[in-house]
Amino acid sequence: MIVRMRERVVAACDGASKGNPGPAAWAWVVADEAETPARWEAGPLGRATNNVAELTALERLLAATDPDLPLEIRMDSQYAMKAVTTWLPGWKRNGWKTSAGKPVANQELVVRIDELLDGRSVEFRYVPAHQVDGDRLNDFADRAASQAASVQEAAGSDLGSPEPPPSPDTPSAGAPRRRSAPSSSKAASRPRGGGSVRTINAKFPGRCVCGRPYAAGEAIAKNDQGWGHPECRTAATG
Repeated sequence: MIVRMRERVVAACDGASKGNPGPAAWAWVVADEAETPARWEAGPLGRATNNVAELTALERLLAATDPDLPLEIRMDSQYAMKAVTTWLPGWKRNGWKTSAGKPVANQELVVRIDELLDGRSVEFRYVPAHQVDGDRLNDFADRAASQAASVQEAAGSDLGSPEPPPSPDTPSAGAPRRRSAPSSSKAASRPRGGGSVRTINAKFPGRCVCGRPYAAGEAIAKNDQGWGHPECRTAATG
């Protein structure tokens, strides 16, 4: 069902993958005039990567909102944002190939999003994930996607679903920040998606360019903006 609302739509979308790849899901939420969650939807994807979940969430949100109204989309995925705002024009000029001459990852989703964006007024806004005082719309979408990924069931306001539960990744207000013990081991290995990108085990938790956190001991790879998930480094080369 198309969401037809007021003069300007404020919304958020997010994707989740438990294992990356693993059980995945997407979610979007549209705000009311007070920018509180008014309508939302989430759906399972089976086994998929976080990037697929993020792009699917954006595609579903665009398909569910009135194309005649200006839209503000809040996201915590820099990968999904850059895919459609920064890299997409070059990919199209290159015949849907990256600057390295490789096929664009998740091309079908990117092409669909490009079609949905055509002729629309859309502003993308990056918001950090899992913050105590973070954006409440993005937090809602994050929780909805995480819940749907865990149970692999659809949910939403039209289905009468209850508000999704709090995310375990978001610290409670006033709670001390936990610091994981540093890992003493470093190892070069192949990323889960294949390829020859060199990875190490993170000594400390951090946040990837895609906006998602990584844990101490998790395999990470160097990218242009620091360290993050190996698959995000590969995607960012477009």
